[in-house]
Amino acid sequence: MSEGCQTAAGGRASSAPLLGGDEEPTLFELSRPGRRAWQLPTTDVPEVPLADLVPADHRRDEPPPLAEVSERDLVAHFTRLSHRQYSVDLGAYPLGSCTMKYNPKMCDTVAGLDGLATVHPAAPARYTQGWLQLLVELEQALCAVTGMAAATLQPAAGAAGELTGLLLMRAWHEQQGRQRRSVIIPDSAHGTNPASVTLGGYRVLTVPSDQRGCVDLRALRQVVDDDVAGIMLTNPNTLGLFERDIAAIADAVHEAGGLLYYDGANLNAIMGVVRPGDMGFDIVHLNLHKTFATPHGGGGPGAGPVAVTSALAPLLPGPRPVLDAESASYSWEQPARSIGPVHSWHGNALVLARALAYALVHGADGLRQVAQLAVLNANWLRVQLGQLFDVAHEEPCMHECVLSAATLRREHGIRAVDVAKGLLDEGFHAPTVAFPLVVEDALMFEPTETESVQTLYALAEACRRVVARAGVEPGAGDLHHAPRRTPVRRVDEAQAARRLIATFDARPGADA
Repeated sequence: MSEGCQTAAGGRASSAPLLGGDEEPTLFELSRPGRRAWQLPTTDVPEVPLADLVPADHRRDEPPPLAEVSERDLVAHFTRLSHRQYSVDLGAYPLGSCTMKYNPKMCDTVAGLDGLATVHPAAPARYTQGWLQLLVELEQALCAVTGMAAATLQPAAGAAGELTGLLLMRAWHEQQGRQRRSVIIPDSAHGTNPASVTLGGYRVLTVPSDQRGCVDLRALRQVVDDDVAGIMLTNPNTLGLFERDIAAIADAVHEAGGLLYYDGANLNAIMGVVRPGDMGFDIVHLNLHKTFATPHGGGGPGAGPVAVTSALAPLLPGPRPVLDAESASYSWEQPARSIGPVHSWHGNALVLARALAYALVHGADGLRQVAQLAVLNANWLRVQLGQLFDVAHEEPCMHECVLSAATLRREHGIRAVDVAKGLLDEGFHAPTVAFPLVVEDALMFEPTETESVQTLYALAEACRRVVARAGVEPGAGDLHHAPRRTPVRRVDEAQAARRLIATFDARPGADA
């Protein structure tokens, strides 16, 4: 048996507790000189001096410190860490405005097929007809859902889709001989919207929400002028409310020569029911990693296709997959006035494969039911939690409900973040807190369509238990110190955000 497969002797090896207790040691703390988790085979390839491979100004005087651990210790370390994690496969993940829903494993199986997963993106079109057909059919499906004429599948995620949409907006205005400098954003918008507007070279114009929680139409009409390139809007909005004045909003922006951009983060609430194109939108981005079956979170991968009207189709990033009806074969085509590629190769292709599988297995009726169940679940939860918290807006919500802990804070000193931390002790992931910014001490829940009524009831009961703890004396379950039953206790999140230390403490372990 090689050294890498032996059980390590001495030191902390595989006896760390699964949950709670001592902190999990780092690999450097588990490290002992000479241990290996791998063994390279002996070859007849001659060694090449490092000086022949790496220029002098790129070489270190000393090799970097690397942990030396056995395979047994390495596997145990990461397995213990995995047992401490929460995921959509373990339980409810009610983060508002994020659509963190369970996704069918069938879609993962499809994306893992050899005929999809082992194809090189540089392979000629004549050898990748199946892939090209998949991409064309997905584009057609997304256009059917959104009411658009054509789409690019290149953008790698929602924020990339936003920037692509803004670049299309800029190119369209330049084509019309216009130099517009501003984009309108509601005050309840997702935080990526103003960031994307700035990155796209525009100035942000903010319009307030009215008492209903929707765009203040009067305020909008006051800022729309011939310097406005367009408006970025999601419908339903970030408060979980449907913008009932959307037709009037579209008319106001279009009359000034602007375009409507649809942030597809909340498409989960309306797909199969109403189309952004029918509302008057010109550009639509979709978060396939939220709505169409790719596990969301953990840094990716994602996909943020952008669909457009026929007027903007010639500007789309290229190349795009197309079907030649005469030869019945697929090829790549560059749009006439393309803004150029926005992603290497053809986007995150296996995410796109998952999305098409999700759309096909549901069908049109199934996608409509997804939206209907998401809205039903959110409203059920809004009524239950409205007994515990202030409700931001009394009218029925769409896919997510927004509440406020303002009264709880005034009466007991308990903030939304305390409630969220308390839910961690109850075995649920926390909801979104302090967003949207237009709601005081906000709590935002998005149950999605995938949670059963039993799970929603358990979540509501957990919230009741957390609120009941608000009056308990410190030291007996004080919410200010929650969570208490998780591997990592409460951290100073504000300090971590302001003074991020993106390194680790490389402390070699003591001698064995």
